[in-house]
Amino acid sequence: MTGELCIHAKAAEIHVADSDLSELIKAATKDSHTRAENTELMRSYVRGQVSSSQYKLLLCSLYEIYRALEEQLDRNASHAAVAPIYFPQELARLETLQKDLEHFYGESWRQRIIVPAATLRYAQRIREIGEKHPEHLVAHAYTRYLGDLSGGQVLGRITQKSLGLKGGEGLSFFSFPAVSSPGLFKQLYRSRMNSIELTQEQRQGVLQEAITAFELNIELFDDIQEMLSITEPEPELRQRHTKHSHTRLLQDDKMADQELQISSPWLSAIPLIRMVLGVCVALAVGMGIYAF
Repeated sequence: MTGELCIHAKAAEIHVADSDLSELIKAATKDSHTRAENTELMRSYVRGQVSSSQYKLLLCSLYEIYRALEEQLDRNASHAAVAPIYFPQELARLETLQKDLEHFYGESWRQRIIVPAATLRYAQRIREIGEKHPEHLVAHAYTRYLGDLSGGQVLGRITQKSLGLKGGEGLSFFSFPAVSSPGLFKQLYRSRMNSIELTQEQRQGVLQEAITAFELNIELFDDIQEMLSITEPEPELRQRHTKHSHTRLLQDDKMADQELQISSPWLSAIPLIRMVLGVCVALAVGMGIYAF
């Protein structure tokens, strides 16, 4: 029996060693991925209910995270595991975040931003691995950048519509002008990742770090919501949403009297149609948030 277990364990090791790193990370983080998408902050995004306070706190956090990540990527740019996925011209987010923070907080934004405790832990983790295990930066870069190139584009459109931002102001973070085709670039990025030569121990370390990256994101999202629940017992966006819904209901009641020509079967089907469409939109956005 012991011998049989050893054979299975050896087979698993060979499978891990022969599999593409990008696919291994995707499989290893599947559960954490789902939990991240189901945090209150992400569910708000899926519903299109994003408040200014939520977005500003998220920008503050992303600034600290990318400051640490890009600092360590620059520092380890020549490392064998980092060089293949080092794309500062195409992917760097720090300047775009500075621009967005200045839009919301003014020129003195550095003195005004608020950073949740979970964000500081996240940034500290990135700096620690940058010094001790640079190959683990691959996990954080993959999690952040490919997430931004995927569902991040959907979040940008939702944010613009929810906050009524005009002309892209405050939305620079979501723009990648040096990436003409996000789909093709993600293929290139995965290919570069898969070309990195790692020992089995290093590869396992990268997989574990990818899980840690998602867990840190979950803690961050929860921390932002907890801070808002203290400072905003009733978020302004929900107030606006409720008021808008009430007005729309009144309008719908008035219009109902003018639409008697619609047959009764269609009238009874309308609520079901609306529900189905709503579910489809939610699923499409939800699957795109972290779909790498």
